[in-house]
Amino acid sequence: MIRSLWSAATGMNAQQTNVDTIANNLSNVNSVGYKAQVAQFKSLLYQTLQTATTTANGDPKPTSSQVGLGVRNSSINSIFTQGSLLNSNSDTSFAIEGDGYFAVRGADGNRYYTRNGDFTWATNGTRGLILTNQDGLPVLSDTGRNITLGREYVASRITVSDNGTVCYPDESNNPQPLEDLVIGVYQFNNPGGLVRKGDTLWEVSAASGAALNEATNENVVKSKIVQGYLEGSNVQVADEMVNLIVAQRAYEMNSKAITTSDEMLQTANNLKR
Repeated sequence: MIRSLWSAATGMNAQQTNVDTIANNLSNVNSVGYKAQVAQFKSLLYQTLQTATTTANGDPKPTSSQVGLGVRNSSINSIFTQGSLLNSNSDTSFAIEGDGYFAVRGADGNRYYTRNGDFTWATNGTRGLILTNQDGLPVLSDTGRNITLGREYVASRITVSDNGTVCYPDESNNPQPLEDLVIGVYQFNNPGGLVRKGDTLWEVSAASGAALNEATNENVVKSKIVQGYLEGSNVQVADEMVNLIVAQRAYEMNSKAITTSDEMLQTANNLKR
């Protein structure tokens, strides 16, 4: 009975983590570029009550007797399916069709990756314009440099082609590509190994592998950049609500197991009376 108390307690802790994960998904249902998460579980150690032995008649028993000691959270995996493309009135809104990620330079100087293409042209002092995200972090080109323009350029006239090339109209109002100004798009051998850093940013880890530059790597399927759209969250609200109900019922069942074990202990303690 003491064993059942602890096993049920681990079940409640695991389901609390599950509910936390679902709640985070639902809270980010409108976050641009957010990727849903799902909690995974694994059983804990098993205690052997009886090893493989023989019956009273000397016949061998084919199995041993073991009892489980509960459950724990094994991982929280990210789901990298494509989110819906949402129309935006901003000319600096970009969505990615494919497996690519934008790259930005963080305040600490490190490079981070994101599917959130809600960018803006910010003034770069007296030198002109620089493409940044909404937190002011510079967006990087396919060569790893900041995307900057001179003071003679007007932000509202800048366009971006589907391969990320920054264009500006000529005297005939025909968009012309600007040399060496291409929004960088990167892929990973194992996106599941990326580390979440908040603000829909991801960081490279040993599990994800190094970033693969689509501009220089011929072994990846090229992504497409769509101007005037943003990639919405891939959270499926109906599925999350069903998962929430299942997690709640599992939590209640584990709570009931603790109550039952407590009542059994109380009955055993009352035997001496």
